[in-house]
Amino acid sequence: MNSIINYLDNVFANLPKTSEMEKLKQEMLSSMEDKYYELKAAGKTENEAIGIVISEFGNIDELLSELDIPLNEEKSPERQLSEEEVNRFFQQTSKAMNWIGIGVMLCILGSSFLVLFIELYDNGFLNGITENTATLIGVAQLLLFVAIAVSLFIYSGQLLEKYKFIEKKGNFTIPTYLLKKIEMAKEAYQPIFFRSIIIGVSLCILSPISLLVTIAINEQAVTYGVCVLLLFIAIATYVFIVSGGKMGAYTKLLKEESYSIEKKHEDKVIGAFAAIIWPLATAIFLFTGFVYGNWHINWIIFPISGLLMAMFSGAYAILKKEQ
Repeated sequence: MNSIINYLDNVFANLPKTSEMEKLKQEMLSSMEDKYYELKAAGKTENEAIGIVISEFGNIDELLSELDIPLNEEKSPERQLSEEEVNRFFQQTSKAMNWIGIGVMLCILGSSFLVLFIELYDNGFLNGITENTATLIGVAQLLLFVAIAVSLFIYSGQLLEKYKFIEKKGNFTIPTYLLKKIEMAKEAYQPIFFRSIIIGVSLCILSPISLLVTIAINEQAVTYGVCVLLLFIAIATYVFIVSGGKMGAYTKLLKEESYSIEKKHEDKVIGAFAAIIWPLATAIFLFTGFVYGNWHINWIIFPISGLLMAMFSGAYAILKKEQ
């Protein structure tokens, strides 16, 4: 049944968004459902029933002509994806998300190592160098990690460049039998996705334990606990990106509601906010460290920035739903 619903969504995607069209869509869906269950009761297989229903009800050009509803002439021809292209898209998406996850991990770990270098110097483990040298080494590795991360982000973007028509335009179709395979693959992946989310959330929740443990052992060693905390956050972020990226690939191909035009607009707004807050957080982190020497405490900027991102995303989503 999901294949029929997705097919109708694709058919009506570029038609006028009016109550008349919505009513027509619901009537067609009801008729197609009745025919589908009738065929199933007659002993037809899933694919046979779906194929017959779509062949009988799929062409709505004559119906639209009778209702005097014009088709969107500006729509570019839709490209039908082959099974090989779909598999390639999944492979490239998985590879891109993996590199993006590693890049984000490097950004977080770079900050952790910077704090670690300063702490090692303060505790006398870096003999023979000055405090400025220790700080410069820490900043240099941070910038190196960020440079590698940016390179990975660019490379990941190139991997998905040829699939922009899937992500941005959505002007593609997928054969019914292939849609069914994608739906089954998504259902099979959902338990793995949920486990990944649980692992990531658990790491985030448990990460402050490192601070409590180091404080209990030695209050002077709390910075080491901060480094472990950031490591946990880095691993959790990687898990979120990789698992979410794969689930997103299924959503894009199936053109589900969560990948609607409204959702794309919401993602752009949130992405724009992220493009401001994270560079700003990094600038504040470096400024307070170099000017005021607050390396031992200014790491808290990054968790606060994460909370602000979550608050903004949640508030924006709520406001959009109320409109």
